[in-house]
Amino acid sequence: MRAEERDGDDDGARERRIPARRPVAARGAPDPVAASEACRPEAVARARGVGAVLGVILLVAATVAACGTEAKAVCGVIVDSTSYADPATSRNDVTSKLPAFAQGCDWIGFAAVTGSSESSTCRQDPVSIAATQAENPNDNPVVEDRVRAHRITEVVPRAVKLFDCPAEGEGSDVLGALRYVAKQLGAQRQPDKPHRLIVFSDLINNRGDLNINKLDLSEGARKQKIKELRDARLLPDLTGYSVVVHGFLREKTSSPDRFPLLEGFWRESFEASGASTVDLL
Repeated sequence: MRAEERDGDDDGARERRIPARRPVAARGAPDPVAASEACRPEAVARARGVGAVLGVILLVAATVAACGTEAKAVCGVIVDSTSYADPATSRNDVTSKLPAFAQGCDWIGFAAVTGSSESSTCRQDPVSIAATQAENPNDNPVVEDRVRAHRITEVVPRAVKLFDCPAEGEGSDVLGALRYVAKQLGAQRQPDKPHRLIVFSDLINNRGDLNINKLDLSEGARKQKIKELRDARLLPDLTGYSVVVHGFLREKTSSPDRFPLLEGFWRESFEASGASTVDLL
């Protein structure tokens, strides 16, 4: 819509058209129209011109921050090398699901489930996916993407190697692997970043203080067992972590009526460990 204004003179009335004013944002609030226009590629490109003055450079910095990217996470990967590793489906889960998970990470630590996970000698070095200051001193997004793409190719091969760890004793020590990876991630913990854990395991812990196959799964007994594990510091510190498990009770060795009870036990255990979200897939 345009507003009209008449301006008279000796030669007669003349018209000139004045564009209607754009609505003004409330004082202190961001202008939604300006923000939208600033994020358009051509606007950013203009701001990055060689002859840009200091004010425009500052505008570009503000624009990049406004358009933003999702914060990458500090991550952990657990791979079960016990009976869970036997079906081809388990290995396929790692190769098909881990790459997408790694895309959202800046750092990834690894742990294997063995018969003695926390003291296991079967280890893989962590992968620092984000470019270091030395590698990308000017915070060039092209350099960052190139470094990330290369580092992510290292993640799946390291995880797959954990399938072939030695048994290191009878049974499956899932809690030990959770504690070990939590310690690694704790050393890298950054309050401003999300923390994520992906577990490739059936969670059939049958070693040490937790034998899933003999566990009393009544509600009161479940709560008591979790309290005992927490008091003995056998639960990992997963405060604020999102946890996803692939292969949960894959072989369905338990009787069908125990399945939902075991699911309840593990959900309650992860929640008692501080996890913010839990998916048992």
